[in-house]
Order: sequence, then structure tokens, then C-alpha cells
Amino acid sequence: MAEATLRPASAPALFDAAFPRLLGGLSAPLRGMVLALAGSLLLILSAKVQVPMWPVPMTMQSFVVLFLGAALGPRLGAATVALYLGQGLAGLPVFAMPGAAGPAYFLGTTGGFLLSFIPAAWVAGIFAQRGASLLRVAGGMALAHALILGLGMLWLAYLAQLASGATGIGLERAFAVGVQPFVLGSLVKVALATALVAAGWTALRRR
Repeated sequence: MAEATLRPASAPALFDAAFPRLLGGLSAPLRGMVLALAGSLLLILSAKVQVPMWPVPMTMQSFVVLFLGAALGPRLGAATVALYLGQGLAGLPVFAMPGAAGPAYFLGTTGGFLLSFIPAAWVAGIFAQRGASLLRVAGGMALAHALILGLGMLWLAYLAQLASGATGIGLERAFAVGVQPFVLGSLVKVALATALVAAGWTALRRR
């Protein structure tokens, strides 16, 4: 008991540190639900900002996933992404492709990328906590985005259910169409997310 008493409380996430009184009248679970809902709406909007490509469209979702993890913390960030995916699983039109939703959509070419958003948000949140150096934040964002590309590529290579009835397109082709076209954009998103998080913590330290 004494050890638990002496253990320091976990540091607040970036959003809580910046806006400690926002929604302060709500209970902690209800506040978390409201923030998760708002974050899922942001993910829906980011899915619509896209460049159509096959087999995976280029969107701003991965950037928003990284930022939500960093801003809300690993647990709430991952829960927010899970809520978004749950909305799509329930059939709501939240994904990049118009009208595409429901359980069958997760079995297609983008399923691995979508599911990877949950661990990516968690990793981004872990590495972007208060006191993290710029190098740590950048490394965490890069690792989180690498998870998205890596898990998405493996799904595309071996598990994706194609319209032709085939399963997967093979590792070499999955890398060529699911990773290579997104490398430059990924670097930009990682840099942008890192800059926003670092600027946020710097501004809070100067208060």
C-alpha cells in the first residue's frame, strides 16, 4: 500500500495538459467517451481527404491516428480509433471508399491498414508523453507509421480477400503497391505530427 501511495501519478496526455478544464463537469468515463467521439469524427473527415489509388487510397488518416494517440494518450487514443473502426464495422460510411463499410470491408485490401491504426495510436501515445525529447517523439511517430505500413502490407500480401476470389497479392507486389507509393507521404506525416506534438509541449512549458 505504501509503495502504491509513493508511486507518482501518470502524466497527463497533451490534450489534458493543455485543456484541463474542458468538459471538466463530466465524469472521467463520460469525458473520455465525448473525446473519443470527437476524435472518431476527425478520422471520418480525414478519410475523405484522399487521393484515389489501388489497392489502398492515400488519405490523411494515418496522420490523424498519430496525432490522436499523442494528444489523447495511448489508451484513449487507441480506444478512439477502435470506436471509429466499430462505426465502420456497424455499416456506417466512415471509410475512404464511398459506401464501403461492414464486416466484409475489413477482409479486403485495406483491412490490415485499418486494424493497424489501433496499435499505431497506442505507440504514438507512449512515445509522446510529457517530458519526451524531440528525438523520442519523432522515433515514436516513425515507429507508429511503420506499423501501419508493415501490418497493412502483410495483410495485403497474405490475407486480403480480392474480388477475383484470390487471397493476397504476394509480398513483393504488396510492398510495391502498398508501401512504396506512400513512403514520402509517410515521412511528411511523421514530421508534421512530431512538430505539432513538440510545439504543444513547448508551449505548455512556457505558460
